[in-house]
Order: sequence, then structure tokens, then C-alpha cells
Amino acid sequence: MDGSRPGGTGRWRLPAEVTSFVGRRRELADTRRLLSSSRLLTLTGVAGVGKTRLAVRMAAEVRRTLDDGVWFVELDALRDPALLGHTLAEALDLIQVSASPETDVAEFLEDKHVLLVLDNCEHVVEQCAVLVSKLLAIAPGLQVLATSRHVLGAEGEQILTVAPLPTPSAESADPDRYEALVLFADRVRAVMPGFVVDDSNRDQVIEVCRRLDGVPLAIELAAVWMRTLTLPQIVERLADRVRLLLGGGATDPLYPQALEAAIGWSYDLCSPGERLLWERLSVFAGGFDLTGAEEVCWGDGIERDEVLGLVAGLVNKSIITRTAASSPVVAGYDMLMTISQFGATRLGDRTRTYRFRHRDYYRALTAQWATDSFGPRQAELFLRTRREHHNLRTAIDFCLAEPGEEPVALELAAPIWTFWFAGLLREGLRYLTRALDAAPAPTPSRALGLLAGCQLAMFLGEAELFARWLAECAELAERYDDDRLRAGVAEVSAHAMIYEGREAAAVGELERALAGFRAGGDRHGEFNCLYLLSLATFFLDDPRVDEFSRRAYELAESRGAVQSRAYALWVLGVVQSRDHDQFESATLRFREAIRSLRPLNDRTGIGFCVQALSWCAGAAAPDERAARLMGAARAVWRSGVVVRETTPYSRLDDLTAERIRAAIGAPAFGAAFARGAAYTFDETVALALGEDDGPDRRGTRRNGRRLTRREHEVAVLIGEGLSNREIADRLTVSRRTAETHVEHILGKLGFTSRSQVAHWVADHPPT
Repeated sequence: MDGSRPGGTGRWRLPAEVTSFVGRRRELADTRRLLSSSRLLTLTGVAGVGKTRLAVRMAAEVRRTLDDGVWFVELDALRDPALLGHTLAEALDLIQVSASPETDVAEFLEDKHVLLVLDNCEHVVEQCAVLVSKLLAIAPGLQVLATSRHVLGAEGEQILTVAPLPTPSAESADPDRYEALVLFADRVRAVMPGFVVDDSNRDQVIEVCRRLDGVPLAIELAAVWMRTLTLPQIVERLADRVRLLLGGGATDPLYPQALEAAIGWSYDLCSPGERLLWERLSVFAGGFDLTGAEEVCWGDGIERDEVLGLVAGLVNKSIITRTAASSPVVAGYDMLMTISQFGATRLGDRTRTYRFRHRDYYRALTAQWATDSFGPRQAELFLRTRREHHNLRTAIDFCLAEPGEEPVALELAAPIWTFWFAGLLREGLRYLTRALDAAPAPTPSRALGLLAGCQLAMFLGEAELFARWLAECAELAERYDDDRLRAGVAEVSAHAMIYEGREAAAVGELERALAGFRAGGDRHGEFNCLYLLSLATFFLDDPRVDEFSRRAYELAESRGAVQSRAYALWVLGVVQSRDHDQFESATLRFREAIRSLRPLNDRTGIGFCVQALSWCAGAAAPDERAARLMGAARAVWRSGVVVRETTPYSRLDDLTAERIRAAIGAPAFGAAFARGAAYTFDETVALALGEDDGPDRRGTRRNGRRLTRREHEVAVLIGEGLSNREIADRLTVSRRTAETHVEHILGKLGFTSRSQVAHWVADHPPT
């Protein structure tokens, strides 16, 4: 069974196949044929029939024919359909910065030639149909390959039903060529090397495969038992299980009796402790580790020190799998959705008890941020939280749905605001908004939730929400006479002032906040203030910037806080970039920061670093590469509204762009910027680190392509004489997005003025 998670990087984001792919030649040919003539293909069929394996193998075959590759999006751990857009945006490496992640995804895919694989859609089939229809309408180069027990029902959908593997009948001339037998033998050899199907066992192997109706997952589960049972024993026990099922009436037609028999039979053969653990593990979403299993599942028949042995037993029986993408120091495990659902049905009325235990385990995890998020465990805690992302979602959703537990949702979502900040901005804001609305009582927990929400709302430009939450948080700080909360209010207020260009006012607020954090012994708050003071004084050309940036770095270094140290390196590099003689040193600092942030997948911090590298390159060597860096910075931000037009950051962007245009000309700048803006996240990082492989062949090829439908729409608006702001309003997008389209158009067409675009539009109507 394939227990892996999506792996790989860049444009080839596919799961690693941890077992051999057997048969399916006809289905592969049919899938290839249908994909060549349609843009939406759904592989449907019963549970366990191998839809995912077929989709992954097909995607691997066609990926090199696509300019922008293949992206695999796993949906089985998604519990809240409203998070479908967020899940896609995260899978596509987008920082979600607009109020609609679905729109972010659509704009990103608009000019891409890409295959999007959506796996396990059946529980969000309606939402998938709506979103896929929208994406296909906007992105003419997009193809979607979905797997689902139910068809999506979207317009233009082609359907391929994946049938069980053929099994031989008693009179078959050459039974050894049947794929069901080949699969069984292949999987048995994983536990019994040297196993072959011969005259002595062929009839029994055929009987096993026939009783399991050729369903691959059922066959794989049965094959594992060859480690401890003989073939005759397997045949006998399967016969008993199937008779039991047939006596109980019809089952779900999308959940075949053969699979029910194989799973139920495996369940019966497990020890009592293994069965209990199987049931309780069903409350996890998206995997778990040993510590989680121990904390949530022990008791009532399972001793804590028994959990490791029980996990090992379930791994040996292929009920759970070791995940290929687990931590290098902590083993991760996962359970296929079908097997998890079986356990959940057996857990029954005890589910609520273990949901609470699951919730409490993740509440303890988020509580650690208060003590460990600014110290030597910072990176470890961040990575662990990222691995547990789906479980955190599940725990928060449980609290929001369980009467009386709404305040606990704040305890889960608020402490980890820096985690949301590093690339899950909109999801974090959504959870904090829901939790604050559901728990309106004026409590200290609400105050911390308001402060966390302010941090995200400020960065996302949600001015009304920010102002309302900040005012309430300030009132609660006075009600509870809480100096640390007052300091937090001053800090986030000052951060907003920096974005508004009121750096002098921000300095005063930050000095007050710094004193409050120091008095309360909050070293993380102290670091944040020093970091922001460095920025404010840099933009003011205040000589104190050197002292503030040095102290911020020294504090992060002394605490062993890897992520904070990377941000301090960034601000040190920004300060050094004032001096032409220190451009090289500043560049090295930005690159060191990127290398520290990359393992954490902190895209927000990396975006700032790439942007700052473009400033250095634009001042030191205003050439094509500097323009590509500017575009690549946009590629990290994607929709381009994180660093808003009113900020001092944008003033540096504008100055850099002017320098490069003056040096190489507007057409060359536009073309290079467009190439950088089309980069994947991994290509952007390679460019920033100086590890790109010379000339941008993919960008050159892209530059030769004609305008996308949206770009032609923008070109028409340019021809009508509309400004970038007016284009943004007309299309209901951000001004930055409109500017990016204009840059792409000028670069692709090789023009230097908007009037040239207007003349071109007259000669090139939409196709």
C-alpha cells in the first residue's frame, strides 16, 4: 500500500511510490487517451480499487510534457469543506493574502500549463466541482485529474471507472498473467522473499483473489498475513468473513464486500490491544507520531508503555504505514482513509471521549509556544506544528462545533500566530475570526486571541477588523491592568504605523512596548520590538538603526532561536544595504537567512529576503538578473498585496525598478520581470541563493508564448486608456496584480509603452 505523502519539489509535486506498480496497462492507456482530449478527468470506483496509484503513475508519465509540471493535492485529511481553497493554495506554495484563496489559486494558475491532481474528493465533491469549474474557466492551460468514489458533476467532466483487477476463473488458460495474482505474489514477496505462484499453490492464490474480487487494497491486506498464516488458513478465514457479510445484508456499493471482508478480517486477527489502538487512531487527521498515539490512545485496555509495540504490530499488518515524509528525528505514521473510517465506526459512542483527548493533546502543543517559541526549540516546535497542521485543524473545528468548548479554540489558534504568519495567513485569520465570534466573553484568553488576530489582520490589510480588535484588546488590557498586554497593543500598533509610512510615531510606540516587555520578562516581545525599531529607524535614516539591529541579532543568537535569528539577519542585511561597499555582505546575510528559513517553509520570511536581494542587485548591478529577482519576489508573494503600495518597502521596490529600467531599458526589464514572476517557489530560492543554472530557458520559452486570456483582457483595458488602478477595480483584483499583468504584457510583446499595447490590441482580437 502507498502510505507516502506528497514529496518532491518544484514543478513535480507527486507522492513517492513506496511499492511497485503492478499492471493497469489498459487503464493507463485509457487515462492517457482521455487526458489528451479533455481538461477534467475523474477516476472513479470503489474504495481500495487503486484510483490514487493510477493517478500518480499517469501524472508521473505526463509531467515532462507540461511547461509548469504536476501538482498533487491530497484531500483525505480535509474535514472542513470551507478550507478547500486554503488547502489548494498551500499545496501550490501560495501565501494566501487575499480574502479569497480560491481567487489566489485561479490567478496563479491563469497562465500555467499544468496538471492538478485532486485526490480523494468524495467527501468534498460539491465544493470540488464548483472550484474546478472556476479554475478551468480562468486557466486555459490547466488540466485536472481527480480521484473520487463519486463523480464531481462538473461541466465537461470525463469519467473513467477504475475496475478491480481481473482474476482468473477455474478454466483460465494462463492464470499467471492475471494482474490480481501478480499483485498478490508481489506483495507476498515483501514479507516472504522468494515466494512464487506455482502448481502447488496456484489454486489457493486464485481463490484468495477471487474472494477479494480483485480489489487491490484487499489483496494487499491479505498478502501481509502470509507472514503468519498459510494460504489454506487465509482462504478459510476469508470464506468465513465473506459468509458473515453476506448474512448481514448489502453494504455500501462504493465500499465493496471484498474490501469490507479484508479489513474486517484483518481487524479480527489483530490482538485486542491492536484493535483498540486502531479504533482510537481514527481521531487523528493527516497522520500522527508515537508521542501523539501514546498521549491520546492509552488507558482503558492499553498501557502507555504498550503503545509502541501495538504501533509496530499495526505497521507489520499494513494497517498503518510509516510516512516517507516524516521528520528525520521523529517517525511519522498514517492510516488510509478507508481503514481509518473502519476504525471510526468501531469506536462508536466512545468517539467524543477521544476527540477531547485529541483536542487536549494539541492544546498542550500550542501552549508550548509561550515557553519554547523563542529559544533553542523554536525550529523544532515550528516544524512539529507544521507536521500536525491537519490535526490542529481538526482540534479547532471540534472545539468550534462542540457547545461550550469555543473558548478552547482560541487557546489552540492564538498562541501559534507566528506559525500562521509564515504562509497560512488567511487560514489563521479565518480560525481566529471564527473563535472570537464564537467566544465573545471578555476574558484574558480573548485578549490574547484579539492580539494574535491583530497581527494577521494588520499584515493582510484588513483595516476595519484590525482597528476593531485593537480597540477591544486595549480595553481588556486596562480592565485586567496587564502591562504585557499593553506592550503587545503598542507593538502591533507600531507595526501598522510602519506599513502606513508613519515611522516616527511608530518609534515612540515601540520604545514604550520595549519597556513593557522587558519589565514583564518577555524576551520574545523584546526581540520583536528591537526588530521593528530597526526597520522604523532604517526608513527614517536614524543612526540608532545600527544599535537596534545589532541588539535584535544578539538577542536571537543568545536564545538559539533559529527563525528569529533569520529575521534578524534579514534586518542586518537591510541596514547594510545602505552602503554600496557592503552589498556583498548584505547579500550573504539574506542568503543565510533563506537557508535557515527554508527547512521551516517560512515563505513570508523568504519573500522578504528575495525582495531585499532585488534591492541590493538593483543598486549594485541593475541588470536582467536583478529584474528577475524583483519578479521572483512577486512570485513568492503571488498576488502581490502583502507588501502594500503605501509601505516604505514599496518605495524601495519603485526605486529599484527605476534603476533597472534606466540601465537595461523598459522592454528588457519587463521581459525579465515576467520571467521571474513565473518562477516556482523552488526556482525562486535557487535564483536568490545564486544556484540557478544560468540562462532561463523556461522563461525564454514562456516569453515566446502569446498572451493568456486574462492578459488579453488587461491589454484591451490598457487600449481603452485605463490606469492600473482602474484596471484593478474593473477586474476586482489588487493593484499589484494588475501591475503584474501589465509587466507581463509589455515583456511578452517587447513593448515600452501602453500606447503600443493599444495598437497591438486593435490588430489582435481575442481568439
